[in-house]
Amino acid sequence: MDLIKDHPVLDFKHNAKVEFTFDGSKMEGFEGEPIAMALHANGVRIYRETPEMKRPRGFFCAIGKCSSCFMVVDGTPNVRTCITPLKAGMKVETQHGKGKVPLASE
Repeated sequence: MDLIKDHPVLDFKHNAKVEFTFDGSKMEGFEGEPIAMALHANGVRIYRETPEMKRPRGFFCAIGKCSSCFMVVDGTPNVRTCITPLKAGMKVETQHGKGKVPLASE
């Protein structure tokens, strides 16, 4: 994982290391950090594909105001991964298009 360890102004404290999956691959991150931060540390730069033009999007505003970091998390589409805390066992997936909410019967 590629992490900032020392910074002249900011203090980085990491919680317990946890495992999660991204598109079926096991990855590690720190509990409570934004999902996008854990993905970035694991080399993931593309989070979703736009609905009409099929263009890749990744980390952009980092404050939950844009839609660039939308991903499917534990089956729920359109999750803002830049502000959603990572938890052990999360299933994170690249979002294609607008995302599909699974029906209760699925």
